[in-house]
Amino acid sequence: MESRWRKAKMSLGLNLCVYVPRTLEGDDAGSPNTGSSTAALVSPVASSSSTATSANTTPTAASAEQSNGKVKGGAGALMPTTPTPTSAGLRLSKSGNKSFKKTCAICLTTMKPGQGHALFTAECSHTFHFHCISANVKHGSSSCPVCRIKWKELPFRGPLAAESPQGNGRINPVNGHQNGGHMTILRPLPRARSSGRLHHLAALLPDTGPSTFNDDEPLDLLSEATEDPQQGCLRTVEIKTYPEFTEVPENMSERNFTILIHLKAPLAQNLQKPSNLGDGNGLNTTRAPVDLITVLDVSGSMAGTKLALLKRAMGFVIQNLGSSDRLSVIAFSSSARRLFPLRRMTESGRQQSLLAVNSLTSNGGTNIAEGLRKGSKVIEERQAKNPVCSIILLSDGQDTYTVSPTAGVHKAAPEYCVLLPSTNGNQQVPVHVFGFGADHDSVSLHSISQTSGGTFSFIETEAAIQDAFAQCIGGLLSVVVQGLHVKVESLHPDVHFGSIRSGSYSSRIADDKRNGSIDVGDLYAEEERDFLVSVNVPPGYGETALLKVGCVYRDPLMKETVNMADVQVKISRPAFVSLQSMSIEVDRQKNRLHAAEVIAEARFTAERGDLSNAVSLLEDCRRMIMGSASGQSGDRLCQALDAELKEMQDRMANRQRYEASGRAYVLSGLSSHSWQRATARGDSTDSESLIQSYQTSSMVDMLLRSQTLSRSSTPRPTPQMRHAKSFPARPQPR
Repeated sequence: MESRWRKAKMSLGLNLCVYVPRTLEGDDAGSPNTGSSTAALVSPVASSSSTATSANTTPTAASAEQSNGKVKGGAGALMPTTPTPTSAGLRLSKSGNKSFKKTCAICLTTMKPGQGHALFTAECSHTFHFHCISANVKHGSSSCPVCRIKWKELPFRGPLAAESPQGNGRINPVNGHQNGGHMTILRPLPRARSSGRLHHLAALLPDTGPSTFNDDEPLDLLSEATEDPQQGCLRTVEIKTYPEFTEVPENMSERNFTILIHLKAPLAQNLQKPSNLGDGNGLNTTRAPVDLITVLDVSGSMAGTKLALLKRAMGFVIQNLGSSDRLSVIAFSSSARRLFPLRRMTESGRQQSLLAVNSLTSNGGTNIAEGLRKGSKVIEERQAKNPVCSIILLSDGQDTYTVSPTAGVHKAAPEYCVLLPSTNGNQQVPVHVFGFGADHDSVSLHSISQTSGGTFSFIETEAAIQDAFAQCIGGLLSVVVQGLHVKVESLHPDVHFGSIRSGSYSSRIADDKRNGSIDVGDLYAEEERDFLVSVNVPPGYGETALLKVGCVYRDPLMKETVNMADVQVKISRPAFVSLQSMSIEVDRQKNRLHAAEVIAEARFTAERGDLSNAVSLLEDCRRMIMGSASGQSGDRLCQALDAELKEMQDRMANRQRYEASGRAYVLSGLSSHSWQRATARGDSTDSESLIQSYQTSSMVDMLLRSQTLSRSSTPRPTPQMRHAKSFPARPQPR
């Protein structure tokens, strides 16, 4: 009898089979008869005349045959198995149920028949919970998470219609019901060989998504319509000005007189009522919702702890987005794929996103350009738009597809520039880039961030990835100003502008030298910006009005344009000045800009191989800063600059250390100073120094939340958090 049964099964020519318990009308769910199980044998060949049979067997007999692609029912009985031509030569287990008492490699929980979960054994003989492996397949994985073997047949769970890609063969259970909980097997059609250059690796991520990305989830219009219009009344930018000297003798002229323009964004407005703009943890604030696209490196070098920590960091991001925020995830290795479209982070949206992120596996090369292209495509083709939009890009390796491996100080990335999201009007979509570990391409990644108006962060240790993400989204979730445009105008016919020192922000001076402007862009809550304007001062009597400063910006929450009143800069003109005292505020900003210039020069020198000269440049800058008026007064920013320059000197001690971490540390510092925005910068800063001088309260709060979740005990505050708000109070302008 057994021989006939074996021949009948072999005649089906199966490579993979599924057994679905037959549900009979009138069955007693509580029947104590669990000694046998009725099952349907379903052929994986998609055909309208699929052959089916059924058999009764005991759990012991069912577990004795190790066949390819088997599914064992989890309703208290073990499903029968079918030997296949590829598994006929395998040694059969004689241990009965004991052979299945192992751990699922995906969820890390015990797999044991009778626990209410179906089990799936792949053609490579590795076993998983069916719901775990079907989730992996649903989100694009087509290989074994353990041995990385490419599967010929794929498990799938879900409704039969709608979700099945056209052209895929699908197994339908005999007498199956459309209840959304059945098990099916997908046999994907072979993909056409893609054209293009540098496809030299075989481990390609499948890209079965749509050709256009206009399938984003609609916005939460209800929450926008119910916003309190009074919330925008207090959301104004603060403008302050500081002349280099408040008094200049009446008969004296100055050719290079410096004026500091200081801007500060308003606070984030807290709410005392429920809001869909919260952060997912009960902290409700009035803020603009965000469209966030994360572009994640899942190449072979991300395997193991790196990928696990990346998943944890993404879980933190997902849990801290509000229900009006939208998220899309792009994963790239040798190619790139979109895990899911822009999706609102409601409760169900979070769960689906977490499931998709947890299904990520690592293999293949590093194609940063393709990942960036798909991320930009999501932004450009979305049907609806939240007020704030940004891309987060993370990579731990060199781009093996797009950019020449030749590195150097002149290595630009024109290939990446054309892949950045196109902008409408003056609104730019920043790409905040994270270089992970010692092997990433810091030059190319820094170039991407600079071109897009984003920041470049250096994540030196694996455990710091979640904190780095937390700091970034702490800022993105607190945008209160967009499209900030600063205007300066001369108030005296003989006062002309010499220069505007604005870092990476675009600035212009009119041909007549009497008008200028700075394009600042977006500001996070409480963020500050400082710009130095130089003018000439003619002789005068009594008082001289030099210039006026105004700004215009858009409130992203109220969707209104705000014009700030002009602030005038005047100086006294006495006949005689006994002692001129330079403004500490002006001096400290001169030190910051000078330090940034020296850092750039030192990096250029180091790239040419002259590390000793680069270290000398940094040492001279340290002496100049600490010998200045603000340095002598114990200014915290000057102390922070000194500690940062010293850290850069240490990382330029030799070529090996500079290549491993020095270059990335220097570039992240340049990014931070040029945009006046906090970045992650390694992990060896002086514990008594304020390296992160640009952090905001929102960033610090999100960092604390991340560290609280990462540690069972109270987190030890980092140097960045300890001193984030330790600036001395700014003196009021006279």
